Amino acid sequence: MAKVTYVTSESVTEGHPDKICDQISDAILDSLLAQDPYSRVAVECLTTTGTVVVAGEVTTRGFADVQTIARRKLREIGYTDPRFGIDCEDAGVLVAIHGQSPDISQGVDKEGAGDQGMMYGFATTETPELMPLPIMLAHKLTRRLAEVRKTGVINHIGPDGKSQVSVEYHDGVPKRVSTVVIAAQHTDDKDEDTLKQEILEKVIKPVCGKYFDSSTKVHINATGKFVIGGPEGDTGVTGRKIIVDTYGGVGRHGGGAFSGKDATKVDRSGAYAARWVAKNIVAAGLADKCEVQLSYCIGVAEPTSVNVDCFGTNKVEEDKIVAAVKKHFKLTPRWIIETLQLRRPIYQKAAAYGHFGRNDPDFTWERTDMAELLRKECGMTEKKATVAAVVGED
Repeated sequence: MAKVTYVTSESVTEGHPDKICDQISDAILDSLLAQDPYSRVAVECLTTTGTVVVAGEVTTRGFADVQTIARRKLREIGYTDPRFGIDCEDAGVLVAIHGQSPDISQGVDKEGAGDQGMMYGFATTETPELMPLPIMLAHKLTRRLAEVRKTGVINHIGPDGKSQVSVEYHDGVPKRVSTVVIAAQHTDDKDEDTLKQEILEKVIKPVCGKYFDSSTKVHINATGKFVIGGPEGDTGVTGRKIIVDTYGGVGRHGGGAFSGKDATKVDRSGAYAARWVAKNIVAAGLADKCEVQLSYCIGVAEPTSVNVDCFGTNKVEEDKIVAAVKKHFKLTPRWIIETLQLRRPIYQKAAAYGHFGRNDPDFTWERTDMAELLRKECGMTEKKATVAAVVGED
């Protein structure tokens, strides 16, 4: 008899308060990188009812009009109606930004890491994106919620929303979605029963596809309604959705957030590099599942450790894989930044719906350009991995 297990992951829409903050932080970063690719940025954001607060450390030759950037991002997300918790025109935007500490700067100037810490990357053959199925479905649900709102397919819903997906596995292979949870903000005049039916038919079923069956449990706005949302319903802060940003709780997390940080911060660049390495290991057929851990010391260029865990799915010895990684991936901050071209203004579009598993040429950490090299280095003549699942429509 197959061993049955369950994995649950969640996602949030671009209008969730925490994601508002991530996107504003990364929009500021992008604005500065467009003017000065060597900008050093660590910007945090907080939002609550009618208010956005931006603080942090910036060293740059550029200038960011934070007020304009924050209001533009609120408008793009869809916060143009005060009924949804904040209004792009009338929100108060408070700014407290100063220069980067020279104690940190001197270490980065010598090409060292901008901080200490450990970062994880993960990949699996469960989906074509080489990502865990639960987080991919969760992201697709929240993206679809935003799409039906912006296109008018479902009327009277707001920017704030969440999804949660539980996937049933048999002997480690995803078989079906056991439960779907959706929270969708709406106006007070929207009939809840109508909303639930529309979300089921126009969001959940198209996304979950073959994984949705007659036994799948569905919970939509389980409290009965979701009128008060956005920053009015919940204070948002940059960097508070780090599991949503990565692998949905599958694999480990080093604890560092991404948004608002330039690539000299290894919280970001190290995590991107770890994903790149893990994805290439799996794409090469060296393993069906792989987690890569990197660690750094502030001011030191070389990683203090490189660890690869294939959870027993590796086709060659892990020692060979580690040796191949160390040979072909230098993994110093400068090498990562230059190789992955991380001094470009590409980050605000990563700030919602996950930083990984995205088919975007700007997301260079999603490339599998090193797979063939790793395969040959490890002595494999052909790829042996197979993709076990296909996710619903993008």
